[in-house]
Amino acid sequence: MIIKDYYKILNLDTSRVSEEEIKVAYRTAAKKYHPDVNIGDTLAEERIKDINEAYRVLSDSTLKRKYDRKWNAQHPNKTQKVFNVKKPNKTIMNMFLGNTDKNIQTDNKVKITKGENVETQINASLYEAFYGLEKKISLKTVDGKLKNFTVTIPSGIRDGEKIRLIGQGKPGRNGGKNGDLLIKISINEDKNFKLQGNDIYTDLLLTPWEAALGTRASIKSIDDETKVYIPQGIQSGEKIKIPGKGYKDANGGRGDLIAEVKVMVPKQLTKQERVIFEKLNEISSFNPRKQFT
Repeated sequence: MIIKDYYKILNLDTSRVSEEEIKVAYRTAAKKYHPDVNIGDTLAEERIKDINEAYRVLSDSTLKRKYDRKWNAQHPNKTQKVFNVKKPNKTIMNMFLGNTDKNIQTDNKVKITKGENVETQINASLYEAFYGLEKKISLKTVDGKLKNFTVTIPSGIRDGEKIRLIGQGKPGRNGGKNGDLLIKISINEDKNFKLQGNDIYTDLLLTPWEAALGTRASIKSIDDETKVYIPQGIQSGEKIKIPGKGYKDANGGRGDLIAEVKVMVPKQLTKQERVIFEKLNEISSFNPRKQFT
């Protein structure tokens, strides 16, 4: 039975790839065939389905092992180990061919070495990570000169994920390829939102009378504003969930916005407010400390 080649779909040459390499390949493919940049292209729609399916399987270690057994059986040449061939015995070579020192170059003299990878880190705001953007950075090369790079941060990138710029690392030796530049993304803390997985947490500030009587309140999400119903008697610390208003996930969906209620008391009262609160204090039998007495 012929199975879908998930590695080919993600433009990977072998099954011996790390989890990070799979993520990078998925994001590159998903961005290329995303419906927003291929409007009306039915082939792109089918391709993005295959890309999502491939990532779902290869990003799960259990599913990947099962898939690899089938894939390796159909692609034996891509999974064979490369063995180093030992150099011929110089004494035996001299017996038949004479002194070959002048004609044979040792491996040490012509060893092809790939350049080392270079790692760095850049900061991004939560909004920049959510929407995606291009950032310009400057790094010093091995000879001390500054080199400028334009880094495309994909929409929905996670804190700690890395962007790979192929061939922008240290130079190789004896014709070897250059290393890569790995850029780790660090998402800054936001004063209004806190990112946890696919969910975004925020505070919902209410007045005592809004909490007691119930109301409709506006809550800002990362990309718009929505109204929610606040039931009467809601308490500080209770949470209201707004589905689909959180951070972006790997499948093109979104997590939830979680609003935690905080009942706020005015620090300074007007004369009329003070009269009302004093009257309420006289007539109300409510005592939140009663359970401790």
